[in-house]
Amino acid sequence: MRGSIALIGFGEAGSTFARGAAWGQRASAFDVAPARREAMAQLGVTASADAADAVSGASLVLSLVTADQALAVARQCAGLIGADTLFCDLNSVAPGTKRAAAQAFAAAGRRYVDVAVMAPVNPKVMAVPLNISGPHAAEAQALLATAGFTHTTIVGEAIGRASAIKLVRSVMVKGLEALTAEMMLAAHAEGVADDVLASLDASEKAIPWAERADYNLDRMLVHGRRRAAEMAEASQMLRDLDITPLMTDATVARQQALGELGLRPPPEGFAAKLDAVTTFNTPSTGET
Repeated sequence: MRGSIALIGFGEAGSTFARGAAWGQRASAFDVAPARREAMAQLGVTASADAADAVSGASLVLSLVTADQALAVARQCAGLIGADTLFCDLNSVAPGTKRAAAQAFAAAGRRYVDVAVMAPVNPKVMAVPLNISGPHAAEAQALLATAGFTHTTIVGEAIGRASAIKLVRSVMVKGLEALTAEMMLAAHAEGVADDVLASLDASEKAIPWAERADYNLDRMLVHGRRRAAEMAEASQMLRDLDITPLMTDATVARQQALGELGLRPPPEGFAAKLDAVTTFNTPSTGET
């Protein structure tokens, strides 16, 4: 069963899925970072010399690369996969980017599916929600189930619909994270963090704001650069819709700035995180 599942990109998502589903030699993988071959070996996944080697003989290809490389990888793979292979693009990119990728597959007579990962892969792993769209969505859902994914939803036949749902939602989710960081940095600088959080708690009780602030800061410090790339795609989507992405562009900058600090693992608690953040100059804003 060597190569029945091919992974292009073996970062956090790819390695998490391979570990959670115990694919072992059922999967082959290629990543441009040579250091990731060690992770492949530890999980029993066949390390491939290039993308062509990885997808050879595969029935299901999962593209899990960085947002800025997603279209180039899709266009490359359109000329590499077999006629019976299904290419699932799980990358967080704009609907227009997915449609451009699908055009390359259509021109090559190959099959492409838009898949959106709707939650962090950890801790859900194989139960992470996946939205699927495109003409081959039903077959993709069946193959993904065979691969071990347990929470998939077909959201339509149009390429880009799954990604649109994700990125429109991300405008709010990632935007709230960025606003939280800005709010807490100001509150910390003025020495009023506890008062501000208490005021917010008084108006919303579902999740204590201290916990929410800590969580949002944690996500940005750990994944800010990847989230900034995703939000840049969301900005492009809004521009494609003739909507000026004022807040979303700012979210890109805030996510990128905190992600570039390299605070891994982040300190425990929002106060410690804020103390650590204010020790550095954030690269894209010049703040301290």
